[in-house]
Amino acid sequence: MPAPSTKTFPSALLCLQSVTRYSISFSSSLVTLKIFSFFSGSGFLDLGFETNGFDIEFVNEFYPAFMNAYKYSRKKMGLREPKYGYFTGDINEFLCGQEKELQEWMTDARKDGSLIGFIGGPPCPDFSIAGKNRGREGDNGKLSLSYVNLIIKMKPDFFLFENVKGLWKTARHRAFYDELKTNIQAVGYITTDRLTNALEYGVPQDRDRILLFGIQADILGNTDISKFPWSKYQKYELEKIKILPWPTTNNFVNGSVTSCPQGIPEELTVEYWFKKNNVTNHPNGRDHFIPRSGLVRMQTVDEGDVSKKSYKRLHRWRYSPTVAYGNNEVHLHPYKERRISAAEALALQSLPKNFELPPEMTLTDKFKTIGNGVPYLLSSGIAKTIFDFMEVLE
Repeated sequence: MPAPSTKTFPSALLCLQSVTRYSISFSSSLVTLKIFSFFSGSGFLDLGFETNGFDIEFVNEFYPAFMNAYKYSRKKMGLREPKYGYFTGDINEFLCGQEKELQEWMTDARKDGSLIGFIGGPPCPDFSIAGKNRGREGDNGKLSLSYVNLIIKMKPDFFLFENVKGLWKTARHRAFYDELKTNIQAVGYITTDRLTNALEYGVPQDRDRILLFGIQADILGNTDISKFPWSKYQKYELEKIKILPWPTTNNFVNGSVTSCPQGIPEELTVEYWFKKNNVTNHPNGRDHFIPRSGLVRMQTVDEGDVSKKSYKRLHRWRYSPTVAYGNNEVHLHPYKERRISAAEALALQSLPKNFELPPEMTLTDKFKTIGNGVPYLLSSGIAKTIFDFMEVLE
């Protein structure tokens, strides 16, 4: 187990806002909300919390390439390092013999009266409809139980659990999810959950996710958990978005230029985010796979044809399907003869334009960590929702 890291970097401006340390008024005193992050990937979920009043104090990620990207992006953006450092390893190590360090760091973090939250989205292929679908018995599926067991053992003041809609929608997976909730509730947590789509928060991407928030009953006090304001920072209603007159398909023309149609919100389109993030000049703007074969096939796919499992060509004036690049899924640029770049994929995840991945990271790892991440505007909206809710606890 590594020693806690104490080196810090000065706060710096993000794309639209500065990172500011906040405290909330809780029981007539000022309280800081401190985050211990698990399954952190390259930090998309964490960034949403850090830019909205929370302090990231500890980070755990199993895959070294993702952890290196997390550190790289934070340094590039001028964000402070987590007080208790980075741990590259299996979350189960905190359940089996090495939990003392984590307990000590949590005790230290609470000395000033702060509240501690755990956030994490365990790897989801075993619950994904498009993935392995092995459920609780899969290697990744077991990690959801590990995360819940860690919450039960370490007892943070509040937590967020994020996962794919298959855990909610598929009957056998839903039984497992309900069991996880029951186990958490049995040790004194009050919970609320919601199936959320990233489009609702202004992300140009059709991506469903389960969000489960829990808080210790003694901290919740007399506040009714049903008043948790899930929709407070939602910009759109999903049902209304889906019935808008979105363009369907057009013949693919390399290098073509078209205007945004009327009647749709431009900020939910692929092209809007490509321009917003200046993807052509982004450090990851040239990071895309070069086809060794299949160029002819690529040229025959219409702009906006996302009907096939592979070779989906995005439409510039529509939102993207779920940003996920496993299982041979290939997303093509709307009006160029190539796959989309890492910079373009980051834009579709609504990351600030000054978020970048390290140049030495492999293309495979870049697209994998992007596809695994929580869209920034979604994480930001949920973080603000939790922060506001914690402020009004009775």
